[in-house]
Amino acid sequence: MKVTEFMSTRVVTVDADGNLEKMKQIFDRTGFHHLLVVDGDELIGVVSDRDLYHHLSPHLGTLSETPRDKAALHKRAHQIMRRDPPVLTYESTLDDVLKIFSSQRDVTCVAVKDPRGTPVGIITWRDLLRLLAKFSAQLKPAE
Repeated sequence: MKVTEFMSTRVVTVDADGNLEKMKQIFDRTGFHHLLVVDGDELIGVVSDRDLYHHLSPHLGTLSETPRDKAALHKRAHQIMRRDPPVLTYESTLDDVLKIFSSQRDVTCVAVKDPRGTPVGIITWRDLLRLLAKFSAQLKPAE
């Protein structure tokens, strides 16, 4: 099965100099869990919602917020992103995705690039669970 059959095509990219405040707004509004960090059209990293919240103070927006808490919003994507994320192409298969997720401990997503190298899709563990649920439903005997 090709990755194009189950990848998410709704991807959001941010510039390497994009700040955490902008990324937080994107996560809050879209419900996405990963942002692809690009330099022009080149994928250079990934920021997950967990990466972002690891760098933000839990006191933001509360009465105990300090200037230091607010200053964290000015950090840039390139400062917190995971560099050199795993990348596949349109020709890649489910087996290729499973090999990456099973062999690399810290991987939470795999980006998919088109033939020009532009990120056009993303595969997360949630996508794999949806695919597994679909396969499981197909295997159930008719009642």
